[in-house]
Amino acid sequence: MPGFHRPIRWVSWTPLLSFLLAGFFGCAASGPRSPQIVAAPLPPAPTGAPTRPMAPTIYPVMLGIDVLEAQGFGILQGKRVGLLTHPAGVNRRGESTIDILRRATGVNLVALFGPEHGIYGNEKAEIPINDNIDDRTGLPVYSLYGTHRKPTPGMLKGLDALVIDLQDVGTRSYTFTSSMLYAMAACFENNVECIVLDRPNPLGGLKVDGPPLDAKWKSYVGAFRVPYVHGLTIGELARMAKEAPGVMNIPNVMNVPDEVRARGVLRIVPMQGWRRDMRWPETGLKWIPTSPYVPDFGAVVGYPMTGLGTYIGGFSHGFPGPLYPFRGISHRGTPIEIVEREINALHIPGITLQRINVPNRQGKPVPGLYIEITDWNAWNPTELNFHLMRLACVFERGNPFADAPNGQVNGFIKHVGSEAFVDALRREGARLDVGTWLARWHQSAAIYQQQSRRYWLYN
Repeated sequence: MPGFHRPIRWVSWTPLLSFLLAGFFGCAASGPRSPQIVAAPLPPAPTGAPTRPMAPTIYPVMLGIDVLEAQGFGILQGKRVGLLTHPAGVNRRGESTIDILRRATGVNLVALFGPEHGIYGNEKAEIPINDNIDDRTGLPVYSLYGTHRKPTPGMLKGLDALVIDLQDVGTRSYTFTSSMLYAMAACFENNVECIVLDRPNPLGGLKVDGPPLDAKWKSYVGAFRVPYVHGLTIGELARMAKEAPGVMNIPNVMNVPDEVRARGVLRIVPMQGWRRDMRWPETGLKWIPTSPYVPDFGAVVGYPMTGLGTYIGGFSHGFPGPLYPFRGISHRGTPIEIVEREINALHIPGITLQRINVPNRQGKPVPGLYIEITDWNAWNPTELNFHLMRLACVFERGNPFADAPNGQVNGFIKHVGSEAFVDALRREGARLDVGTWLARWHQSAAIYQQQSRRYWLYN
């Protein structure tokens, strides 16, 4: 699934703040034309969602596709259109954007583009996908998770516009935002209009947390230089990519000149009725699994909480097998009593561990630890990860991060974002002062959030 299947150094506070104040996104946005904003069966978890009371949804949220439909598809009339989407690309009634555009009067849908897991979500994680013909619609399907991650000129030939309708989870290493960015770049380079249909950030638009991404480690599992939990919708990220220099540059992959970015046409169709303080359950929308291990909102919440901490070091999320992905936690060879004791001793704000019994593959109950969110406002989504990394150095023989192969370490850095932190972890192991790093990232996230307001489409 996206992200997990698994050159700036933080040397002092002064360089850190200088870097942050210079901007996470490159230079201050100027010059390029702004984008046009188009108006208008698992067992239940002990608690699937955080315990903060849900605010009532007075007005139903209209997704970008709903707004586009309500406007009669005016911006697509008479155009040959491609669509980059996946199973979660549906309107608020649960109808696929593929079907909606196929039947739309005056819209000529001629090609489909699939991200990781494909347009129907039935492809395995990290397995390349070939181009094919869609049996259901007869349309060509160009894979953007195979030989190419970025649409080629041949794929875009004959298209007037590429529509992007992808549901993100609000976490940097989830690859659908990268798929959008790569597609935007290709559109700009080939004079194809890019249209992004906006969707909610399921964590809301106010949570920002975790390390920012070093420029040298930008990649498909982290294409935006934002904190690990970024607090933006996919449409707002697209706006950032359009307006901020340097966002569309990925080392050894692509380097979109400013004049090409300025000339490119981006239209964002925003939602109606969505507010920044809304989490997914408050939207009134049904969650469609975005990947096999993100079947529900509980997994969305868990993804930034344990994904990094289970990448190396013997910790696992989910137990046994696919149950409670990113919310169940264990460590190989360490009794749950010890894991529970060590984590509880850290007094991590906003969470608690709950012992539960779950059936193993033979149907017999086995004990496990479930991570419960007890205070949404106090909860820092990524904090647990970094404590798990230090604890892995306690539970394992030696330092598993220092002993890991270089290829695995490089993948780890791409996910975490900070080479300086990973270097410190490999060097210091169980002696690592996690709190110092968390404090640095907390300050940098606050600066980022203030800077990123220029790209907000919603209050």
